[in-house]
Amino acid sequence: MTTILITGANRGIGLELARHALSLDWTVYGSARTRAQADRMTSHLPGLKPLVFDVTDHAAVRAAASGLDVPIDILLNNAGIIGPERQSTLDMDFSGFAETLAVNTLAPLAVAQAFLPNLRKSAKGRILTVSSQMSWMGYGKSDRIAYRASKAAVNKVMQGLATDLEPENINVGLIDPGWVKTDMGGAEADNDASVVAKGILAVAETFALTHTGKFFKWTGEERPF
Repeated sequence: MTTILITGANRGIGLELARHALSLDWTVYGSARTRAQADRMTSHLPGLKPLVFDVTDHAAVRAAASGLDVPIDILLNNAGIIGPERQSTLDMDFSGFAETLAVNTLAPLAVAQAFLPNLRKSAKGRILTVSSQMSWMGYGKSDRIAYRASKAAVNKVMQGLATDLEPENINVGLIDPGWVKTDMGGAEADNDASVVAKGILAVAETFALTHTGKFFKWTGEERPF
């Protein structure tokens, strides 16, 4: 049976990822920032095993990991934020920019490091991090630049992690979920969260060493950085 840990599983894509993973009879651990959020999460998904930590609190992340002595087959770094209201290159909320980097760039690496002992216990350890099409370096759009920069940065971090973990046969990749109908994406978005969640888990299930260090759409196609 597959065991998966999903960060930010209490809402949006994370909640749908957890729901679909449970429907596959996987063992599902899901993180939420507070006990109240975790309780609401488990009320929606009774089979889910909750973990309570803020991904930016690295000591709390390490404490949660140290209390979990089981193999993890898939770590899915899903938790993320869109960033501050003011995030133009000409008018930047720099404290908000720093928070965006803390959640979207630094936290996925901190979580991966903390749960690496669990991934090493799996015969097929995989780390997938939710990125964004807005990270693409092929165009110069400047809206939501803190978000764009944080996702471009996490792409590079995870590419480097893939290089370092390849000798251990732990695969690391990035997922572009597209524009999804969630609280973050809004009602006008293109894709339904439950459909995207199923696609992401299909990619995760078959993610092989030949895919490590690469960036994929939720539909399974490789995409450029």
